[in-house]
Formats: sequence, structure tokens, C-alpha cells
Amino acid sequence: MAQCVQSIQEFVQDSFVPMVAVLCSEEALRVTRKNNLNFAELLRPFCRLTSEGHIRDPNNQVQVVKNLRICVNNVVTSPSSASTSLSPAQRRLLNEVVLSCQPQEGAVTSVTTAGNYELNFSDDSLNASTPWYSVWRETLSEIKTSTIFTVTTPWFEAYRENFLQSMPASDHEFLNHYLACLLVVSSTEEVPVEQFLRLSQEQHRIQHSGEYTSPKWFIPNTLKYYVLLHDMSEGNEQRAETVYEDMKQRYGSQGCYLLKMNSRTFSAGQDEQMPDPWCQYLHKNILRNQDTLDESLTADSVAVENSICGADVNSTSSTDEVSSNLQSHPLQLDSSSSSGNLHALAAINTDLKKGMRDPDSSNQAAGSHGACLTLNDHDRIRQFIQEFTFRGLLPHIEKNIRQLNDQLVSRKGLSRSLFTATKKWFGGGKAPEKSISEPKSTCGLLYPPEAPELQIRKMADLCFLVQHYELAYSCYHTAKKDFVSDQAMLYAAGALEMAAVSAFLQGGAPRPYPAHYMDTAIQTYRDVCKNMVLAERCALFSAEILKSQGKYSEAATLLIKMTSEDSDLRSALLLEQAAHCFINMRNPMVRKFAFHMILAGHRFSKAGQNKEEYQTTNPLVVKQSGEQRRHALRCYCQAMQVYRERGWSLAEDHINFTIGRQSFTLGQPENAVAAFRQILVSDSRQTATQQGAFLREYLYVHKNVMGPNEISLAQLPLPCIHASATRVYFGHERRLAEGEKQAATHVSLDQEFDQDLSAMWCSLEEQLVASANRGVIPVSFQPTQCCLNSQTDNLRHPLAVVEEPVIVEVTFRNPLKVSLALSSLSLLWWFTTDSTPSKEKAAGETFTNEETCAVGKSHKDDVVTTEVIQDFHMGPEETKTARLRLLPHRTGQLNIVGVVYNLSAAPTGKSAETEAGQQDLDVLVVWGKQDLKIRGPRLNLTKEDKMVVRHGPDRRLEPIITPPMPLMEVFFLQFPTALLCGEIRKAYVEFCNVSGVPLCGLRVASTHPDFFTFGSQATTPLTPVSPSSAENCSAYKTLAVSLQPGSESTEMLVSAKDFSQPSGVMEIPIEGGTLQPGESTQLPLWLRGPDQEGVHEINFLFYYESTEKGLKISHRVLRHTVFICASRSLSVQASACRSSVPPHHSVEDKGCGGTLVFIDVENINTSEGGVREFHIVQVSSSSRHWRLHKYINPNKEKDCKLSSRERAKLCFRATRCKPHQTTSDDLEKYTFVDLNLGNERIISSSTPCGDFFFRCCRTSEFKQVDLVSSMTGSVTKSQGPLSVERRDSDISDIAKKCNEMDLNMIIIWKAYVVEDNKQLILEGQLHVALQTMGKPASSLTPKEEAQEMVLLKFKSELPPPVSPPSAELSQLIKTNLHYPETYTHPFVQDSLCLVPVTLILSNCSLAQVDVVIDLRHRNTNGESVEVHGSFSWVGQTQYRLQLKAQEVLGLTLRACFLRPGVYNLNTPRVLAKLTDQSGMSETSQQTAGPALIIINNV
Repeated sequence: MAQCVQSIQEFVQDSFVPMVAVLCSEEALRVTRKNNLNFAELLRPFCRLTSEGHIRDPNNQVQVVKNLRICVNNVVTSPSSASTSLSPAQRRLLNEVVLSCQPQEGAVTSVTTAGNYELNFSDDSLNASTPWYSVWRETLSEIKTSTIFTVTTPWFEAYRENFLQSMPASDHEFLNHYLACLLVVSSTEEVPVEQFLRLSQEQHRIQHSGEYTSPKWFIPNTLKYYVLLHDMSEGNEQRAETVYEDMKQRYGSQGCYLLKMNSRTFSAGQDEQMPDPWCQYLHKNILRNQDTLDESLTADSVAVENSICGADVNSTSSTDEVSSNLQSHPLQLDSSSSSGNLHALAAINTDLKKGMRDPDSSNQAAGSHGACLTLNDHDRIRQFIQEFTFRGLLPHIEKNIRQLNDQLVSRKGLSRSLFTATKKWFGGGKAPEKSISEPKSTCGLLYPPEAPELQIRKMADLCFLVQHYELAYSCYHTAKKDFVSDQAMLYAAGALEMAAVSAFLQGGAPRPYPAHYMDTAIQTYRDVCKNMVLAERCALFSAEILKSQGKYSEAATLLIKMTSEDSDLRSALLLEQAAHCFINMRNPMVRKFAFHMILAGHRFSKAGQNKEEYQTTNPLVVKQSGEQRRHALRCYCQAMQVYRERGWSLAEDHINFTIGRQSFTLGQPENAVAAFRQILVSDSRQTATQQGAFLREYLYVHKNVMGPNEISLAQLPLPCIHASATRVYFGHERRLAEGEKQAATHVSLDQEFDQDLSAMWCSLEEQLVASANRGVIPVSFQPTQCCLNSQTDNLRHPLAVVEEPVIVEVTFRNPLKVSLALSSLSLLWWFTTDSTPSKEKAAGETFTNEETCAVGKSHKDDVVTTEVIQDFHMGPEETKTARLRLLPHRTGQLNIVGVVYNLSAAPTGKSAETEAGQQDLDVLVVWGKQDLKIRGPRLNLTKEDKMVVRHGPDRRLEPIITPPMPLMEVFFLQFPTALLCGEIRKAYVEFCNVSGVPLCGLRVASTHPDFFTFGSQATTPLTPVSPSSAENCSAYKTLAVSLQPGSESTEMLVSAKDFSQPSGVMEIPIEGGTLQPGESTQLPLWLRGPDQEGVHEINFLFYYESTEKGLKISHRVLRHTVFICASRSLSVQASACRSSVPPHHSVEDKGCGGTLVFIDVENINTSEGGVREFHIVQVSSSSRHWRLHKYINPNKEKDCKLSSRERAKLCFRATRCKPHQTTSDDLEKYTFVDLNLGNERIISSSTPCGDFFFRCCRTSEFKQVDLVSSMTGSVTKSQGPLSVERRDSDISDIAKKCNEMDLNMIIIWKAYVVEDNKQLILEGQLHVALQTMGKPASSLTPKEEAQEMVLLKFKSELPPPVSPPSAELSQLIKTNLHYPETYTHPFVQDSLCLVPVTLILSNCSLAQVDVVIDLRHRNTNGESVEVHGSFSWVGQTQYRLQLKAQEVLGLTLRACFLRPGVYNLNTPRVLAKLTDQSGMSETSQQTAGPALIIINNV
């Protein structure tokens, strides 16, 4: 539907603007021609006023004039009379305007939603049949927020604009009559005043001589405005000022102006680029001038200058651009979209009319404009227009309004009848004669210029031009009554038309738009006056006004009434607009839209066939007359959208078939092929026989369209390609296993893509890249993607390697019920070499196989080798994939653009059996292609992306071919599939470099780094070279011992850096660090079964680099995935407690007493895998602070065997490491202690035992760090007193350090397995980490329990006060009583027995502690008593001491006994607290067991 850039009020306002004529002297024209412009053209871009003007109405009220625009034309005289209909030339030009405004190719598609319909309006409906594409929904941008249909019809807008410009200046209205005349004289004239006088006389002669009917003047006393043009580059400025002063004396300061211009000199600003606001106004006048000349020659008119209209470029249509020569040249072509064909037509006719055209117009099409003007000159011109309008034109209009009003008021005293009678008696008023061209029955009377009715009309037009719409409406309404009473129907219709427009334009007026005025005016113009031009103008304005008020039904009815048989073009355009009105109603009438679009298409078709409408001998115009069928085809295509996807598939097939035939006859083979294409690709309900007929019809049309010598490949519709499902694989396919070798799984097209696995592989690769770059990931790092699909990141160009294949998997679907036969199927590609030139080819050269495929030549195998699938058969409705390969031989940019193949109908039934049928099938073979266009993901980052549908790029088919890179293959030997938990197994890995480039920097990362190890060079034991020689060898490094088992421990100090790296990435120790091309090497690989039973997926990622640095591909990776089934073996639980042995009995553990470690081992294996029994062969410890000292074996057992479900308990004594070890420079060194329980000792500090120990420790530490960080994160979210929390946490840390153990134990076992009547020995190790005394630890990780759901709280609560655990604070002080176990005393001689007792206090913490010792007993009520039974403490009964960190203090006490017996001396109460925590109370300390003493009597 036609859309205005402006509002409807601005559109109507700009259609009627004040007209100003221009008369220039020859010298003034010479000055303006320096800028390739005449004076009217010079003013044209500046005719829109940016500020408001003011006038006073007859009631002396100020009226504001906003956004006023004037129209400036050169005076063109013509003696011809006006006509009531369009001439053949006018019709031809209107036809060419519509023709030139065909939909632009590539324009943005517009979509509207009407009920359940989505209608598309774009040029694609002509060029590629987009409206009926099956994938059309994916290419549309929906516009649903606007209540007004946003689709534009530029051909109608251009027609409307040029039609309004073609309106002649008639006698019944004055809106397009000239109000003023600009007289322009140059300051270089000898006597400028004489030139002004000559121009003034010339204007007076043109207006009052009666020789010319055109141009027409508004009032007899036309405003003359004198402009002195001064050329700054050559004129004398002082002389110009003198002349201007003289002009002000003659004409007044408000009647003249000095305009200075041409301030720019070419020498000063030759290279400076100046704006050219004239080009957008002048490039549309070429064809207009040509037709002006044609009409002028026919009518023998005399043209002073071409008519130039100062129109505003933003206005889509207006009638203010009407020139003075509208009688002979009524059509002013001024449409921005009319270029192409019109320029070609003008170029042809230029040579024919050479020398007969006005010299001014010859320079309008080429060359720059305003070359001598500066920006200051632009401002001067703009200021001149403003001064002329505000100080000259508006006061002139105001004065005439007052004069006309005074005349009308003076006549109001007379009665209407008397006034009429007076005019009849004295001959005043209307002329008695009839119009020559218009009889009375048609148009009524003609009034003389001085008639009072015309004076009212003049006043109304003046008020309308200055936006005083209320007074204008009153005058129009008064004049209408007079005209109707006089039966002057033409005048009455004009007054009705303008009265309705004035009523609509009144701002805030309660008067509604009188649509019936417009209806009456249209009917009068059409039926009474027989003037379809005026009727059409009235209908155009009324329709736009009704549409702006949402009255689409009334607007559609009005437009339909204007259709007639006299003009098919006008009827077609108005029917199309009526159809758009139906679609824009509140309840869209979609079927009426489709019906009227079909009617419009029919009238467009008739307009193209009727050559009598274009009476011309121009062969180009005759050829173009049939092009109106394009509009007809567009209308049919848009109407087709109503029937699409409504279940009428058979009707759709028929309509598409018809459109295809019509397009073929119209010379649009692409549209014809596209129409037949839709029949094939849509899900049709036709029978197989009918679909086969459609296919043969398409092949026949396609073959005739392309021709036998066609060198380009055509687009084929079948089979359908699922572009988003296309997958691309870079590299060779995985080689299968060879014998016992198990190849790495890597990546293949047979694997399904998993997003979680992809993220996991990316994380492993980041670890490897960071390890290779000193812990920093480069900014340019991109994860390796060997296989690309719709779920991978395809925003960047993938990297491929020269001489390595690129495999593209394309998914085809056959939508038909008949089979398809494809042959010679291959990929289409473009290849551009890189910037490195070779000796034979130039750098940057582009190659493609499309040309060779089109002519049937061989492929360019020297650049890219293309694999061809000879036969590819697809059954009915089958979906099938094809893997097509390319092998690039040079570096550069490869673009895979599509597939090429032969398409034919597969032979079926009897047709394939006969020779004639086979020949028909051979003829109907089409060689073509299909493009592989993959649309990227939808963008949703910015606000603009969310408002509209935008898709990012998908570059999976645009790889960059890089120089050669190393390629490694990995094979595994003796790799198990099942292991016991903790089992150690040795396997072998073979690394092969199958490329021609050496590789280095071999590393590996895994999701289970504790599962394997390659060992370290310093601690790896000597291993057999080949796997066959290692069948019966132990995986551990062992030494034979002859000592008593467990009698003495062996220590070794080891650094953790010798076994593991902080990043968790393992460097593979290959010899020399480089693997040459074609070389391979085998390395041992130790495996350890997972600690948890079940099936485990373990992923390896191998990393390697090229020895050459600076390549686009910095590294390559190789993936491998294995599944290990872990079975239960042993369960180990360990706990530690302090020994009650006095310190002097444990010299090696001074200050801490003895520490006992108990290990419970249970065989939880249920004979899985044929396991008979387990043997515990060794227990080792590893810690930075603790060590196992001795194995306590009371039964002196030499071996520890465990059958199924059996359990054993082992006891060890642990001590702290020696002080010199803990204070060494390297704090990360661990002390390994081995306590063998058999005849051989395993070196736990070497590979693989030490490797797995450190890997398991690091994994557990990471888990603990994650747990602590998550707990810390949850705690920090709450609000509370941070100081209290920090203080309590410090107390807890100090208390915990008293019980910290930090002792890791390694339990090494052997299992005996019977397999195939052979007994095998399995080895393994389990790890237990003792962290706290008294808290048991297990080798089995506890199962994670589901967390309870926490209710959502909207208000934060204060955290409860953190109280330090009493169990930890009660272990600050360790107490021991040293006394004789038996004491003999003669009670007969001495009744009191005093026994000395020593109380040993040991501070177990690392902080200073205050200790309180209370020797008083307590009764059952809790009260302190001095005597307990017959036993009491004598002397001081309460002590307050202070012990430093790790201090041991002995306190001597005396116990008093009254009689013999057995007594418990462990009654002292020991209270302790940290010294720096003064606000806390003492905590009672835990005491040892009963301390019994026997008192004997002598």
C-alpha cells in the first residue's frame, strides 16, 4: 500500500504551496551557469523554510505558518488551451513511471500478519518465487507491532506523484497560479536598474497581454521581488552595495535583496569536497525535458526555460511541483525510484533531438553542481529564501487577503437576489457565453476574472496556502453555495473538494471530515463534467485521508468506484490499493484482498497488451509496453499466498503450474523454473504418476531454458538438502586396529555429537595448551574441532591441513513418491591461494571447479582433488547421506559452495524396458547444482538482535588450508578392559608419526589423571623393552629382604615434583623429545583400577606440536576413550589414637607420647574374576610430618592372607619425622617409609607406586578445595558479625591442629587369580589418608547423599553463634600419672600413708595454654570435697599454670591413704583454655583410663 514519509496532513499541505515565477537576465544566467545550474535550480534545495512565519487575518489575529515550502519555477509561456483528459504522451509517461518502479531486486522482504495468514510483499516473488518457497518462513522478518500495514508500493507512489504534477492550471481554482515573480539581475550589468525595468515589463506583458494561456497568475497585481545577483569571484562588491542601496530607495527594503554567491575559487579549494544537494533534484529531469521537447514541437510552443520545481526531497508526492508548461508538458516525472529504464530512454533520444534542446537542460544530467559555492553561499541562499518569504511573500498574501475580505464584507449588506439582479442588469458577474470546449450541461458557466464568486475562491485559496484552514473552509463553503445556485458544477466541485480538505486540516477543530463533500465532488467531476483527471485527484486525496482515519473499507469502496474501462493502468493501480485496504482493516478481509489483487493483475495484463494506449512510434517504448505484465504476475503471486498452506495442495499445484507457464511465455525462465520447482519440493498429495509427470515437465522446461550451450550450472530443486545437518570432517578417517594393537578412537563421522563431551574435551585442551605455554592460555587459542556440525562453534574459519582430506557429509531427502537417479555427484568449490607465491602460479589466484563441471571437463586435480560418486539412487520419500571428499594440494582459502550432479527420473515400470523409453529418459537428464548455504545461529546479544531476527555466520564450509602439520597415530597394547579396584597393570603405548613433518612437545591430559602414569625418568624402574617379555614381571620395583617382617622400617625422602606436575598434565618421555617422520616408539604405561566399582569412562587427550613455530595451527590433539569395568577388591579403614605410655618410655616421640595406628582390612571381593585370596605384602606411609615406626605383631605372623569376606586388623606405631627433615629447605618433600610383611620390599617411592600415590593425593586435595570453596561461598552470602566468626574460626583451627595427623598410608596387596587353568598374580595398592586423631578414614570414598531442599527465604537471618567444638578444646592438654603400682606401708606404726605421685602435663597445641588443676573431689551433687573415701590429696589442692606451645611439665603431688586397698588415682580435674582468649572459660580436659595403685599393709 502507498506510504507517505510525511504525515497525511503534511502530504496534503505540501500538495498545495505558493507558486513563485522567475525571470532572469542573460548576465544573471551566466553567473548561475558557473555552478551548472540556472537560478530556479539554484534555489530548489532551500525552498523549505525551517522557521515559523506569521500573518494577521482580517480579524487581526496572528496566524502561525509552520513548515512552509514554496515552489520556484522559470517562466514558460504557451498559447495552447487546457484539456480535460490525459494526452497519449501523458499516458505513455505515466506507464513508463509505473514500469520503471518495478520492485527492486534484493529489497528487504515485508511481511504482514492478517488473521491466520502471513503475507509477503517483495520483489523476490518475481525473481525467485520466494512467496511460495517451502522455506520462506525462514527468510521473512515479521512486522507485527504496527497497526498500519508497512508494505509500500513505490510504483503507485511514483504514479500518484507524477499524476499530481500533471494537473493543469485551470480557471476554476487558483492554487497553482503564480503569486509572485522574482526578477534577477547581475551586478555586473552596466545599468542593473534598466534590466530590472525590462524584466518587469516582460512580466507585465506575459500576464496582461492575453497572448498566453500559460502561465496563469493569481492576482493582477503580482508581487515583483528584485534580486541583485553578485558574483564574488569577479564582481565589484562596493559597486554591488551601491546598486543595492539605490534599489532599496526605488523598491523599498522589503522588495529587493542582494544575493552574493560564487565565493569559492578553484585554486584555493580544488581538492575540497563540497556537498551537492542539487543532484537528488536534478537527476530526474532528463526524461521530463525530452518529453517537454516532444510536446513542445507538437504544439509549437515557445519555451523561455525549462520548468524547474523546487520540491522537497522528503515529500513522496505533491502537486506544488507543477510547472508553467503543464499545457504542453503536463507530466513532471519526479520519482526517486525512476532511474534505470528512463535513463536509457533519455540516452537514446538525446542523439535524435540534439541541437533542439534548451542549452540549460543539457548540463543537468552530468557534472557536479554548485562547484563555485561555499557553505556560506548555501547559508546566503537559505537566508534569501527566508527573507523573501517572510518580508515579501507573506505580507503580500496578507494584504491581498485583507483587500478581498474588505470587498466581500462591503457586499454583504446587499441581498442575494438584489445582488444577482444588479449583476444581470449591468452586465456584471458571469459571462453569458458558454465554454467552447465544455458545454453548459457538462461544466456549467465560466466566470470572468472579476466575478465576486471567484474573489471568494481566491480568498479561500490564499488562506489555504498560508494554513489558515478555518477561514479557508468558511470561504470555500460560501463559494460552494454560490456555484451550486448558478449551476457552475465545475466550480462547485472544486469548492467542495477544497472545503473537505480544509475541514480535515483544521487542527483540533470539532468539525469531522466531510467525506460526503468528496464523494459529491468526485461524482460531479466524473459524471457531470466528464473530467476524470480531477476526479482521480479528488479520489486520491480522499482515500489517503480515509486511510489515515482507519476507514479502510470506505477508502477501498472509493478506489473501486474510480475504476473504469478508459484506463486499464489507473484501474489496476487503484484496485491494488483497494486490496491493500482490505488487508489493513481491523478484521482483515484476506479473501477480498486476494480477489482484488487478481482483478488488479488482470487489468495490469490488459494495460500491457493494449498498445493503442501508448500512441508513439518509439520502438523502445513499444517493447516496454508489454512489461506491465510483470506487475500482473506480481499481483497473481501475492494473491497466491492466501491459498498457500491452507490444505489446498492440489489447487496450489495447479496455480503454480499455471504461473510457471505464464512466466515462461513472458520471457522469465527463472520464474517459470521456480514455479515448477515449488511443485516438486512441496509435500504434494498428487499421485506418483502425476508427480512423475510434473518432474518430466520440469526437466523439459529446464532443459529448454538452459539450452545446449549453457556454460553456467542451474539450480536443481531435487533432492532436498538439509543444509543445517551438514557435517564436515577434517583429516584422515581412523585406522582400524592391527592385530593386538588397539587404535585410538579419536573423532569420526560415525560418532554422535555430545555438548557435554565437547566441553570436557575443550577443558582438557585448555590444560594442555596452558602447560605448553608456561601456564598461560594464549589469547588466540581456539579449541580444536575435527568434526563440525550445527551444534559446534562455526563463527570462525576452520583450519585444515594440506594433503589431508576434507570430508563433507550431505543429507539428501527425496520428497516425491517416485525414485530419483543422481549421477556424477561431487562437491563444488572455490579455492584462493594464499599470499605465498609459488614458482608456477601467482599468489592470490582463484580456482573453481564450477566451470569445468559446467562444460563437462575433468576436475582441477592439481589444486584440489574432487571425489565423484558415479551413481546415487534415492527411493521414494527416502532420506540418505552422501560423504564427499576433497583433497587440497595447496595452501589457501577453500570455500565449499554446493554439490553438482545429473538429475533424472529413475527408470520405472515398462518405460525402462523399451528402447524408446530409455531414450526419453536419457534426454530428460539435467546437469545442475545445489548450493550449500548454511544459516548460522540466531543472534541474541544486543537489543537490535532481540528485536529482529538476525543470524550469525556459519563458516564450517570455508576452511583455511594451512601448511603441512605432523600427524600422529596412537596404538595401545595389552590394554585391559577390567580391573580390580586399586589394581596396578602395565600396558604399552605406541606413538607413530605418519606425516612428513617431525613432531615434538608430546603431552597427555585425562579426565582421570589418577588412572595412569608414564612414570618419571628419575624413579622409573627398568622395564622390559617389549610387551612379550613382561608377562611375569612385577609392575613394582622390589628388593629381596631377609630381616624379620615389619621389624625395621626403611625411609626415603622424595619430592612431589619428581612425580607430578601442578597442572595435572603429563609430559610423555619420548627419546630426544622429537618423533621424526615415519618413526614410532613404544612406552610403558601403568594403570591403576579406579577406587569405586562400576564402569568408568576414561578420556585421554594427546597433544603434540610441530617443530616449526609460527604456523596457523599451533598444535594438534588426538582423542581416545576407554571404558574400564572396576570390581571390588579390599576395603581398608584406619584410625589413630594417642598412646598412654609416659613420655620417658617413648624417647623417639618426646612430647607427644606414642601414637598407635590401627588398620582394618576386609576382603569385599565376591570371587569376581576368579580371585581366590588377597595377601597384604606391605604397608607404606608417606607424609611430610609423620611416619610409621614399627609393625606391632603379637602373634608373629609372617603373612596376612584374606579370603572372601575375611577381615584382619594390623597395628602400627607412628611417630613424627625427625626435626632436621621438617626444617629442610624443601617443605614439599615427603618421607616414604616401607614396612614389608613378606620376604620382599617394594620401593614405594618409585614408579608406579609413588606416581599413583601423588596423583590420588592431588585429586583428593582438589575435591577438598572445591568443597571448602563451595562452603565458603555459601557462608559469605549470609550477614553477620565477621569479627566473631573470624575469632571462632581461629580457635577452631588451633584446636584442630592438636589432633592433626597428616599421615598417608599405602597398602600394597597381591591377589591370586585362576584364569584358564592358570594362576595369575595381580598387584595393587590402596590409599588411606589419616587427617585427624580419633577420626577413622577409609579407602572407599563415601557415596554422596542428596542435599535436602532448603526453603526459599526472602529475609536474611543472622547466623547462629559459632561455638567451638568441645571435643577439640578438651584435647589441648594430655595428662599422665607417674606413680608406683604397689606401695607397702606399716599402718600399725603410722596410720597415714603418703605416696608421691607425679602428674605429667603435655601441651599438644601450638599455642600458649592456661591450665587449672583442681585436686578436690566432687560428691554426687557436684560439690567439691577434700576427702574421697579413705583417699585424699594433701598439700596444695589447686594449681594455676601456663604452658607454652608443645611444653611438657611435671607436677609433684602427694596422696594420703588411711587403710590398705586398691585406689584410683585418676581424680584430678584439669581445665584449660587458650591464653589469648581471655573471654572464654576453661574447658575440662580428657583424662586417660583409671590409674590403679595397690596399698599393702606390713
